[in-house]
Amino acid sequence: MTATQAPPPSTERERTVRRLCELGVVAVVRLRDAAAVERVAEALHAGGVAAIELTVTTAGAIEAIERLSRAGGGDLLVGAGSVLDRDTARRVVEAGALYVVSPVFREEVVREAHRLGAAALPGAFTPTEILDAHRAGADAVKVFPADPLGPAFIRGVLAPMPFLRLVPTGGVTPENAAEWLRAGAAAVGLGSALVDPRLVEAGDWAALTERARRLAAGVAEARGAGGAR
Repeated sequence: MTATQAPPPSTERERTVRRLCELGVVAVVRLRDAAAVERVAEALHAGGVAAIELTVTTAGAIEAIERLSRAGGGDLLVGAGSVLDRDTARRVVEAGALYVVSPVFREEVVREAHRLGAAALPGAFTPTEILDAHRAGADAVKVFPADPLGPAFIRGVLAPMPFLRLVPTGGVTPENAAEWLRAGAAAVGLGSALVDPRLVEAGDWAALTERARRLAAGVAEARGAGGAR
């Protein structure tokens, strides 16, 4: 294993990350509570977005992850976000999360996710943090917050380190997702720009589906122009 190679992933973890990268987008669902999560996932899936990351800051998130994992039938790629410690990583994976996402890099979270067979996407902001996370075994690195950086940052980091899988989150919208993917992002994460809590409270599932459709079209356009990473 060289200095630029992460530890070898399990087959299941690699399948998860490969599918996430093929989908190209992760819907970051952060709500006051998880009562409507199934309806949200249904609306997004209808629009072509199948990777759902439910943040543990949402009340009832762990129970909702369990419900989504059971009901998804393999079509949904269910993960957990905002995971900051080993115990939470364990709880979400035991509930059915296939990948664990953090806003920061904590090696204990990466190790616990891997111990239980789930993929780990820790957060990082600088090139050094990104490489540290990769060398600790991250299956992909969440570049967060990405809005102060812009797509040019992704292109710049990948130039000397093309082996990285980067998932920018924060500042990505249905309208600009294609720019990030063309810059080399393995996938993108969208929060309120896709899952607006006001739409959820209003029960406007059609609007969520339309946002997802626009996003899926942007991903298809970017992949058609440059191919998937």
